[in-house]
Amino acid sequence: MKAIVLNAFGDVSNFSITEMEEPKIQDDEVLVQIKATGFNPIDYQMRLGRRESRLMKSPVLGREFSGIVLRTGSKVDFFKPGDEVMSLAGSRGSNGTYAELIALNQDLLALKPKDISFEAAAAIPSSGVTAWHCFARMNAYEKSSIFINGAAGGVGRFLIKLLKAYGSHKIVATAGSSESEETLKSLGLNEHQIINYKDKDATEQIKATRNGEGFDFSIDLVGGQMADTAAEVLKVNGTYVDVTFLGTQQTREILFDKGASIINISGYAFALSNRLNWYGQTLHLLTLLIEQGKIDAPEINIVGNLAVETVQKAHEMMETNQVFGRKLIMKVA
Repeated sequence: MKAIVLNAFGDVSNFSITEMEEPKIQDDEVLVQIKATGFNPIDYQMRLGRRESRLMKSPVLGREFSGIVLRTGSKVDFFKPGDEVMSLAGSRGSNGTYAELIALNQDLLALKPKDISFEAAAAIPSSGVTAWHCFARMNAYEKSSIFINGAAGGVGRFLIKLLKAYGSHKIVATAGSSESEETLKSLGLNEHQIINYKDKDATEQIKATRNGEGFDFSIDLVGGQMADTAAEVLKVNGTYVDVTFLGTQQTREILFDKGASIINISGYAFALSNRLNWYGQTLHLLTLLIEQGKIDAPEINIVGNLAVETVQKAHEMMETNQVFGRKLIMKVA
């Protein structure tokens, strides 16, 4: 099979295309022909050799995909050849998803939503599973006030859809460009619910939307200085949802002083406890919500076909924040 491999940590020049052996499946695994794969910030963080690179088990990056089942192991009881599927493979497959084939445990798979393309389906797993993890653990009620930092990204967009689908509408979010603002408006937020985080008085503007009162929930999808802002606008004894692990020392001090409840969202946690079926089950829930019309699939930007140039372009777009509210997708087959 063809695959794009990372030959060394560093810039995008370290990618090359090569031929690899077809993955062999275990009894509980499925071999899938990858049709499309999505790009995620963790991809370039791995490429740079940052903390996330410890998760790498293959020189092939890429963590989510859609495709068609080719073969199944003897203990696979739900999927069959020809099924159209999607998965958040993470680092638990035979290789990453910048490749033509992948073998992985059946518990990580779900049937893709009907009547959407493979490219659209490939945009669902990573942001959808993370957003659902946030949503389920928050347990917000309809009147909850919710602040979302970096809401125009993949996870933020999915989370807003879930919150609104279940009746939560008191949402304030940040954006840093006109394109991001339009993305948030397309999700049903009005102008007064969107704050440009680049404004010098952004924190005060966010507080003003609550007349000086803090938010019940504050969700950080950015880290750094914006994590400080997310902590600052949270109410005393409120709930802080950390998806980044990039908060500062000041963030931690503010949250401690406010007696905040902190929810850490880690996509690896269920794998650490060997609960792989959580991933497939969560994707199944998202499939049902999409098929029922309660939420829709993410907007996408097809960067290109399986090629080094496609991977390089996508990584550069993510690093320079040129995504503009659309999931970057590579067509594979």
